Amino acid sequence: MSTTAEDLRTIALEEFATAGYAATSLHRIAELAGLSKSSVLYHYESKDALLAAAVQPAITALGTILDELESKPRTRATRNRFIEEFVDFLLDHTPEVNLFINQGPSLVDVPVVDVANAAVVRLAEYFFTTTTTTEDWMRFGVALGGAAYMLASQRTMGFEPTPREETRTVLIGILGELLAPVKTKG
Repeated sequence: MSTTAEDLRTIALEEFATAGYAATSLHRIAELAGLSKSSVLYHYESKDALLAAAVQPAITALGTILDELESKPRTRATRNRFIEEFVDFLLDHTPEVNLFINQGPSLVDVPVVDVANAAVVRLAEYFFTTTTTTEDWMRFGVALGGAAYMLASQRTMGFEPTPREETRTVLIGILGELLAPVKTKG
């Protein structure tokens, strides 16, 4: 069986999310993939390049969600659609979310982390500028950040994950309830 660049991204992402970016070496990724370090370097010139390739799909997905959110009128239907898309994003990209939540502060000199952090700031700025009160803005932060942290900590703390569809249904319901009172500008 040959290991492809996609396989390496998957292996690296899991190792970065569980062992930590700083603690993961290209040698370790090669070992997990059953390859030599030079084979990994054939596909990715560095650990930073492998991290960027591993997390870029999540950054792109979040950017797409934000583009859609910013382009739509501020209605309850738009908010509900955003909640569904955000929950799907969290479920589709849990290792990346885990990596950014738990290791982001220690990865400040890694360029792809700066891009991810900029997307998070963009999300926060959107709700800051579109909500009418500090309470409503903080409600979004607590709801969205809490959902992300809960899923990330499930992995870190070794909890048995709830089945995806049940998790999705429950999170959408909880976020909808938490954000229902929020009034938006415009």
